[in-house]
Amino acid sequence: MRVSAQTPAEGDPSGGQQRQLVSEVLRKDRKATAEFVACCADWVYPFVCRHLAPRTEVVEDLMQEILLAAWQSLPNFRGDAGLRAWILGIARHKVEDYYRKSIREAASLADGAIATKPGVTPPLEEQLDKEAEQARIRRALARLPEAYALALIWRYREEKSVREIAELTGKTDKAVERLLARARESFKRRWNDDQP
Repeated sequence: MRVSAQTPAEGDPSGGQQRQLVSEVLRKDRKATAEFVACCADWVYPFVCRHLAPRTEVVEDLMQEILLAAWQSLPNFRGDAGLRAWILGIARHKVEDYYRKSIREAASLADGAIATKPGVTPPLEEQLDKEAEQARIRRALARLPEAYALALIWRYREEKSVREIAELTGKTDKAVERLLARARESFKRRWNDDQP
């Protein structure tokens, strides 16, 4: 069976096509499995790129984790929601797991570090709306240590509160605040180094 990765209306195979595709993948049909992987990649890759930018070096690894998790969880797909929504739900959880792990590791390493004085940070929300400054932000984030970049992305792009980040990473609010303060200071230095 060949299922088109997208239909004009929803970008999802129809409900009947989804059930048939899942059934064939579970029967280990090679063509159906290839189609399933192609559909997943089409749906997930832009999502992962958008949520991990500028950390593009980890996109491929995370894509593999997501595809493997989706394939292993396929027997649990009930079809209540569309296949695309189900796969993107898995992707969202994997991206959050990645943030959680990275921030938890960075906070553990930094717990004993001397806190730096927080500086004035460029207002990220306003700058993300401007095309020219978006590139500058991406360059500054790309030059930060990974944990700092992820903390800032989670806080400002994903709009997670300090409390949410602390709960998701198993750290205290103070540890997350210190991590964010160091990340903002580091971002500010990179930002100032990249003056037009």
